[in-house]
Amino acid sequence: MGNLISQLAPDAVPGDGVEVVEEQGPPPGPQHPYYPEGVAIPGYEPNELPVHVLSAAMAGMLGFALLGSSAAARWANPHLSKTDLAVFCWFVLSSSQSLFAQLWKEYALSDSRYLTSDYFMLSVESITVLFWGPLCFLCALTTALPGGRPLRHPLRILACMAHLYGVALYYATSLCELYFTGRSHSRPEPIYFWGYYVGFNLPWVIVPAVILGSSLAAVTRAFRALDGVNNTLDGFWKSNGKPTVESKESRKTK
Repeated sequence: MGNLISQLAPDAVPGDGVEVVEEQGPPPGPQHPYYPEGVAIPGYEPNELPVHVLSAAMAGMLGFALLGSSAAARWANPHLSKTDLAVFCWFVLSSSQSLFAQLWKEYALSDSRYLTSDYFMLSVESITVLFWGPLCFLCALTTALPGGRPLRHPLRILACMAHLYGVALYYATSLCELYFTGRSHSRPEPIYFWGYYVGFNLPWVIVPAVILGSSLAAVTRAFRALDGVNNTLDGFWKSNGKPTVESKESRKTK
């Protein structure tokens, strides 16, 4: 319309009785660094602190928490081995749900779904907070406290399977969307895909897989030993006769 008015009255100015209509362009798109370009992130505000400051603060907070919890575990169980102490620290870390919001903004450069209220992320993170976090805390307790040690391997197996399944879904949903639709949630720089998206999640694959293998081996050894004891008892009862109720009562009367 603006072009039409300028062609009909090129010398028209406001006040000459000719309405001058200015051509309006499209509204400006979202001003943020996340991908895919143009994705809506309501209420976005850039980080106020640089990444190295946020990382140092987070490392200090986690280090303090792990040192304190390790000291408490050693106090509760002085005979705790180094391996069990390392497993205890891992599950303490896994049960922690505190992460600076500004660090989430930095990590979201590799996966903007954390800031766009993606339904998959909301579902998975809700399950993590409600179930897997408390489960990991129970794993830490049964590792450190002598009274809970018989439960440690079943709980570890459950928690590690949950971690591996969650990471598999996390990667599968994002990579399938990239493959089938070409829609990427990560910035194109290698540091964000390989460093953030792959590197930061890799420990949640390696460590649970190692703990899972160790717990499965321990459970297998325990059942193998139990089978051996049962076989030995069966052979003994076959050779000497299994005591009956009458023989037990006669022994009590004597």
